[in-house]
Amino acid sequence: MKFAFDNTYARLPDRFYARVSPARVREPRLVKVNRALAEVLGLDAEQLASAEGAQVLAGNALPEGAEPIALAYAGHQFGSFVGQLGDGRAILLGEVVGKDGRRRDIQLKGAGRTPFSRGGDGRAALGPVLREYVVSEAMAALGVPTTRALAAVTTGEPVYREEVLPGAVLTRVAASHIRVGTFQFFAARNDREALATLASYALARHHPEAVGSGNDALALLDRVVEAQASLVARWLGVGFVHGVMNTDNTSISGETIDYGPCAFLDEYDPAKKFSSIDRGGRYAFGNQPRIAQWNMLRLAEALLPLLADDQEEAIRVATERVERFTGLFVEAHERVLRAKLGLAREEDEDPALAADLLERLASNGVDYTVFFRRLCASAADPAADAQVASLFAEPGAFRDWAEGWRRRLAREDVDGGARASAMRLVNPAFIPRNHRIEALIQAAVLRNDLEPFETLVRVLARPYEDQPENAHLSEPPRLDERVQHTFCGT
Repeated sequence: MKFAFDNTYARLPDRFYARVSPARVREPRLVKVNRALAEVLGLDAEQLASAEGAQVLAGNALPEGAEPIALAYAGHQFGSFVGQLGDGRAILLGEVVGKDGRRRDIQLKGAGRTPFSRGGDGRAALGPVLREYVVSEAMAALGVPTTRALAAVTTGEPVYREEVLPGAVLTRVAASHIRVGTFQFFAARNDREALATLASYALARHHPEAVGSGNDALALLDRVVEAQASLVARWLGVGFVHGVMNTDNTSISGETIDYGPCAFLDEYDPAKKFSSIDRGGRYAFGNQPRIAQWNMLRLAEALLPLLADDQEEAIRVATERVERFTGLFVEAHERVLRAKLGLAREEDEDPALAADLLERLASNGVDYTVFFRRLCASAADPAADAQVASLFAEPGAFRDWAEGWRRRLAREDVDGGARASAMRLVNPAFIPRNHRIEALIQAAVLRNDLEPFETLVRVLARPYEDQPENAHLSEPPRLDERVQHTFCGT
């Protein structure tokens, strides 16, 4: 099976990774191949879907040119620094340059123990693999930068967690797997040479236009801050809660990575958290911008030796760069909200209009996704207001707000139908509803029924289309269906 590998990370010094081969599994069976992504990567989807392909996707056979490695990194986990983490159950096969000219990592997640497993078994259960497949592909369709899922296979072997579960392997695709924690790993060891090598490598790989600026570390810090500010604004736009924003889960490329206890808002609540291990709400929905900036501070700290020869000057420069995050995020988030509200141009009062709405959504327990999708119809025809108002515990809360919204819309010469069409391109009808994810996992694990998984993958590939035949998948959960806690599944 042919992969046109060009493995630049594996050519970095040995201390950046450990060379390790995936562990063999008993009976690999294909669950899903992402044929569209395979095409972009220049891979043969038919071969991937074959018995031979299942062997490769499970780690039993290595394609020619693969150089399997587990990456070294450290990280702050819930605010506490751990000096050595690394890929404990993920093995990078190599890098390919797709038909679009973009370089991407191809990694097997759940491929067995590595030197970084810290006592773990290096395996993944089927449920978390299906969750990551569904949510990462949904995020891609929603237009949010993300790692992707190329394939999922079952292993024919059990994994042992709180219960015995079927094992699986996810083939993950990413712009790279370099994290804030990768820089922290070398900073904790005072390895300035490795830091400089990594900064130059990351800049050349992700921002080649910035090479030659005179200070690769500073240029990289600037661009990572910008990417993270934009990313988190997009998360908030679709109601996404990452759940575990540790620095080892913060990608330098600006992609969403590591879909563990992630979830999507049903009713709007900035304090909402789902992760079973986030007892204090550190990574709650509304805290995500603040945490992202905190993570950028940790990156800046790691890069300090490269930012300036004088430590005080390095601290000044780092602080100045990271402080930019607030303005960048606010600007990006305002753009997101303005588009969701159907506003074609920027006015000074827009942030207050949006903030007032969000407060009303929160105090009335209104479903975030359903509200904005229905608001599209109101933009075209005020007669649709009654349906939108019915979402509120106090319908007058919407009507009062809508008066100001309509005055604002009236100041723009935009046809109502055109405005509604534009709004439907940013306000999805379908998101990966938490209760739907849990239901498909239960169907797959308990009954070996993959139809709910297939259906959701198919529907979420077109999140901005109404799809009347699948309208039930857009509905919020009943009270007894609500998911209150999600789990890493590691």
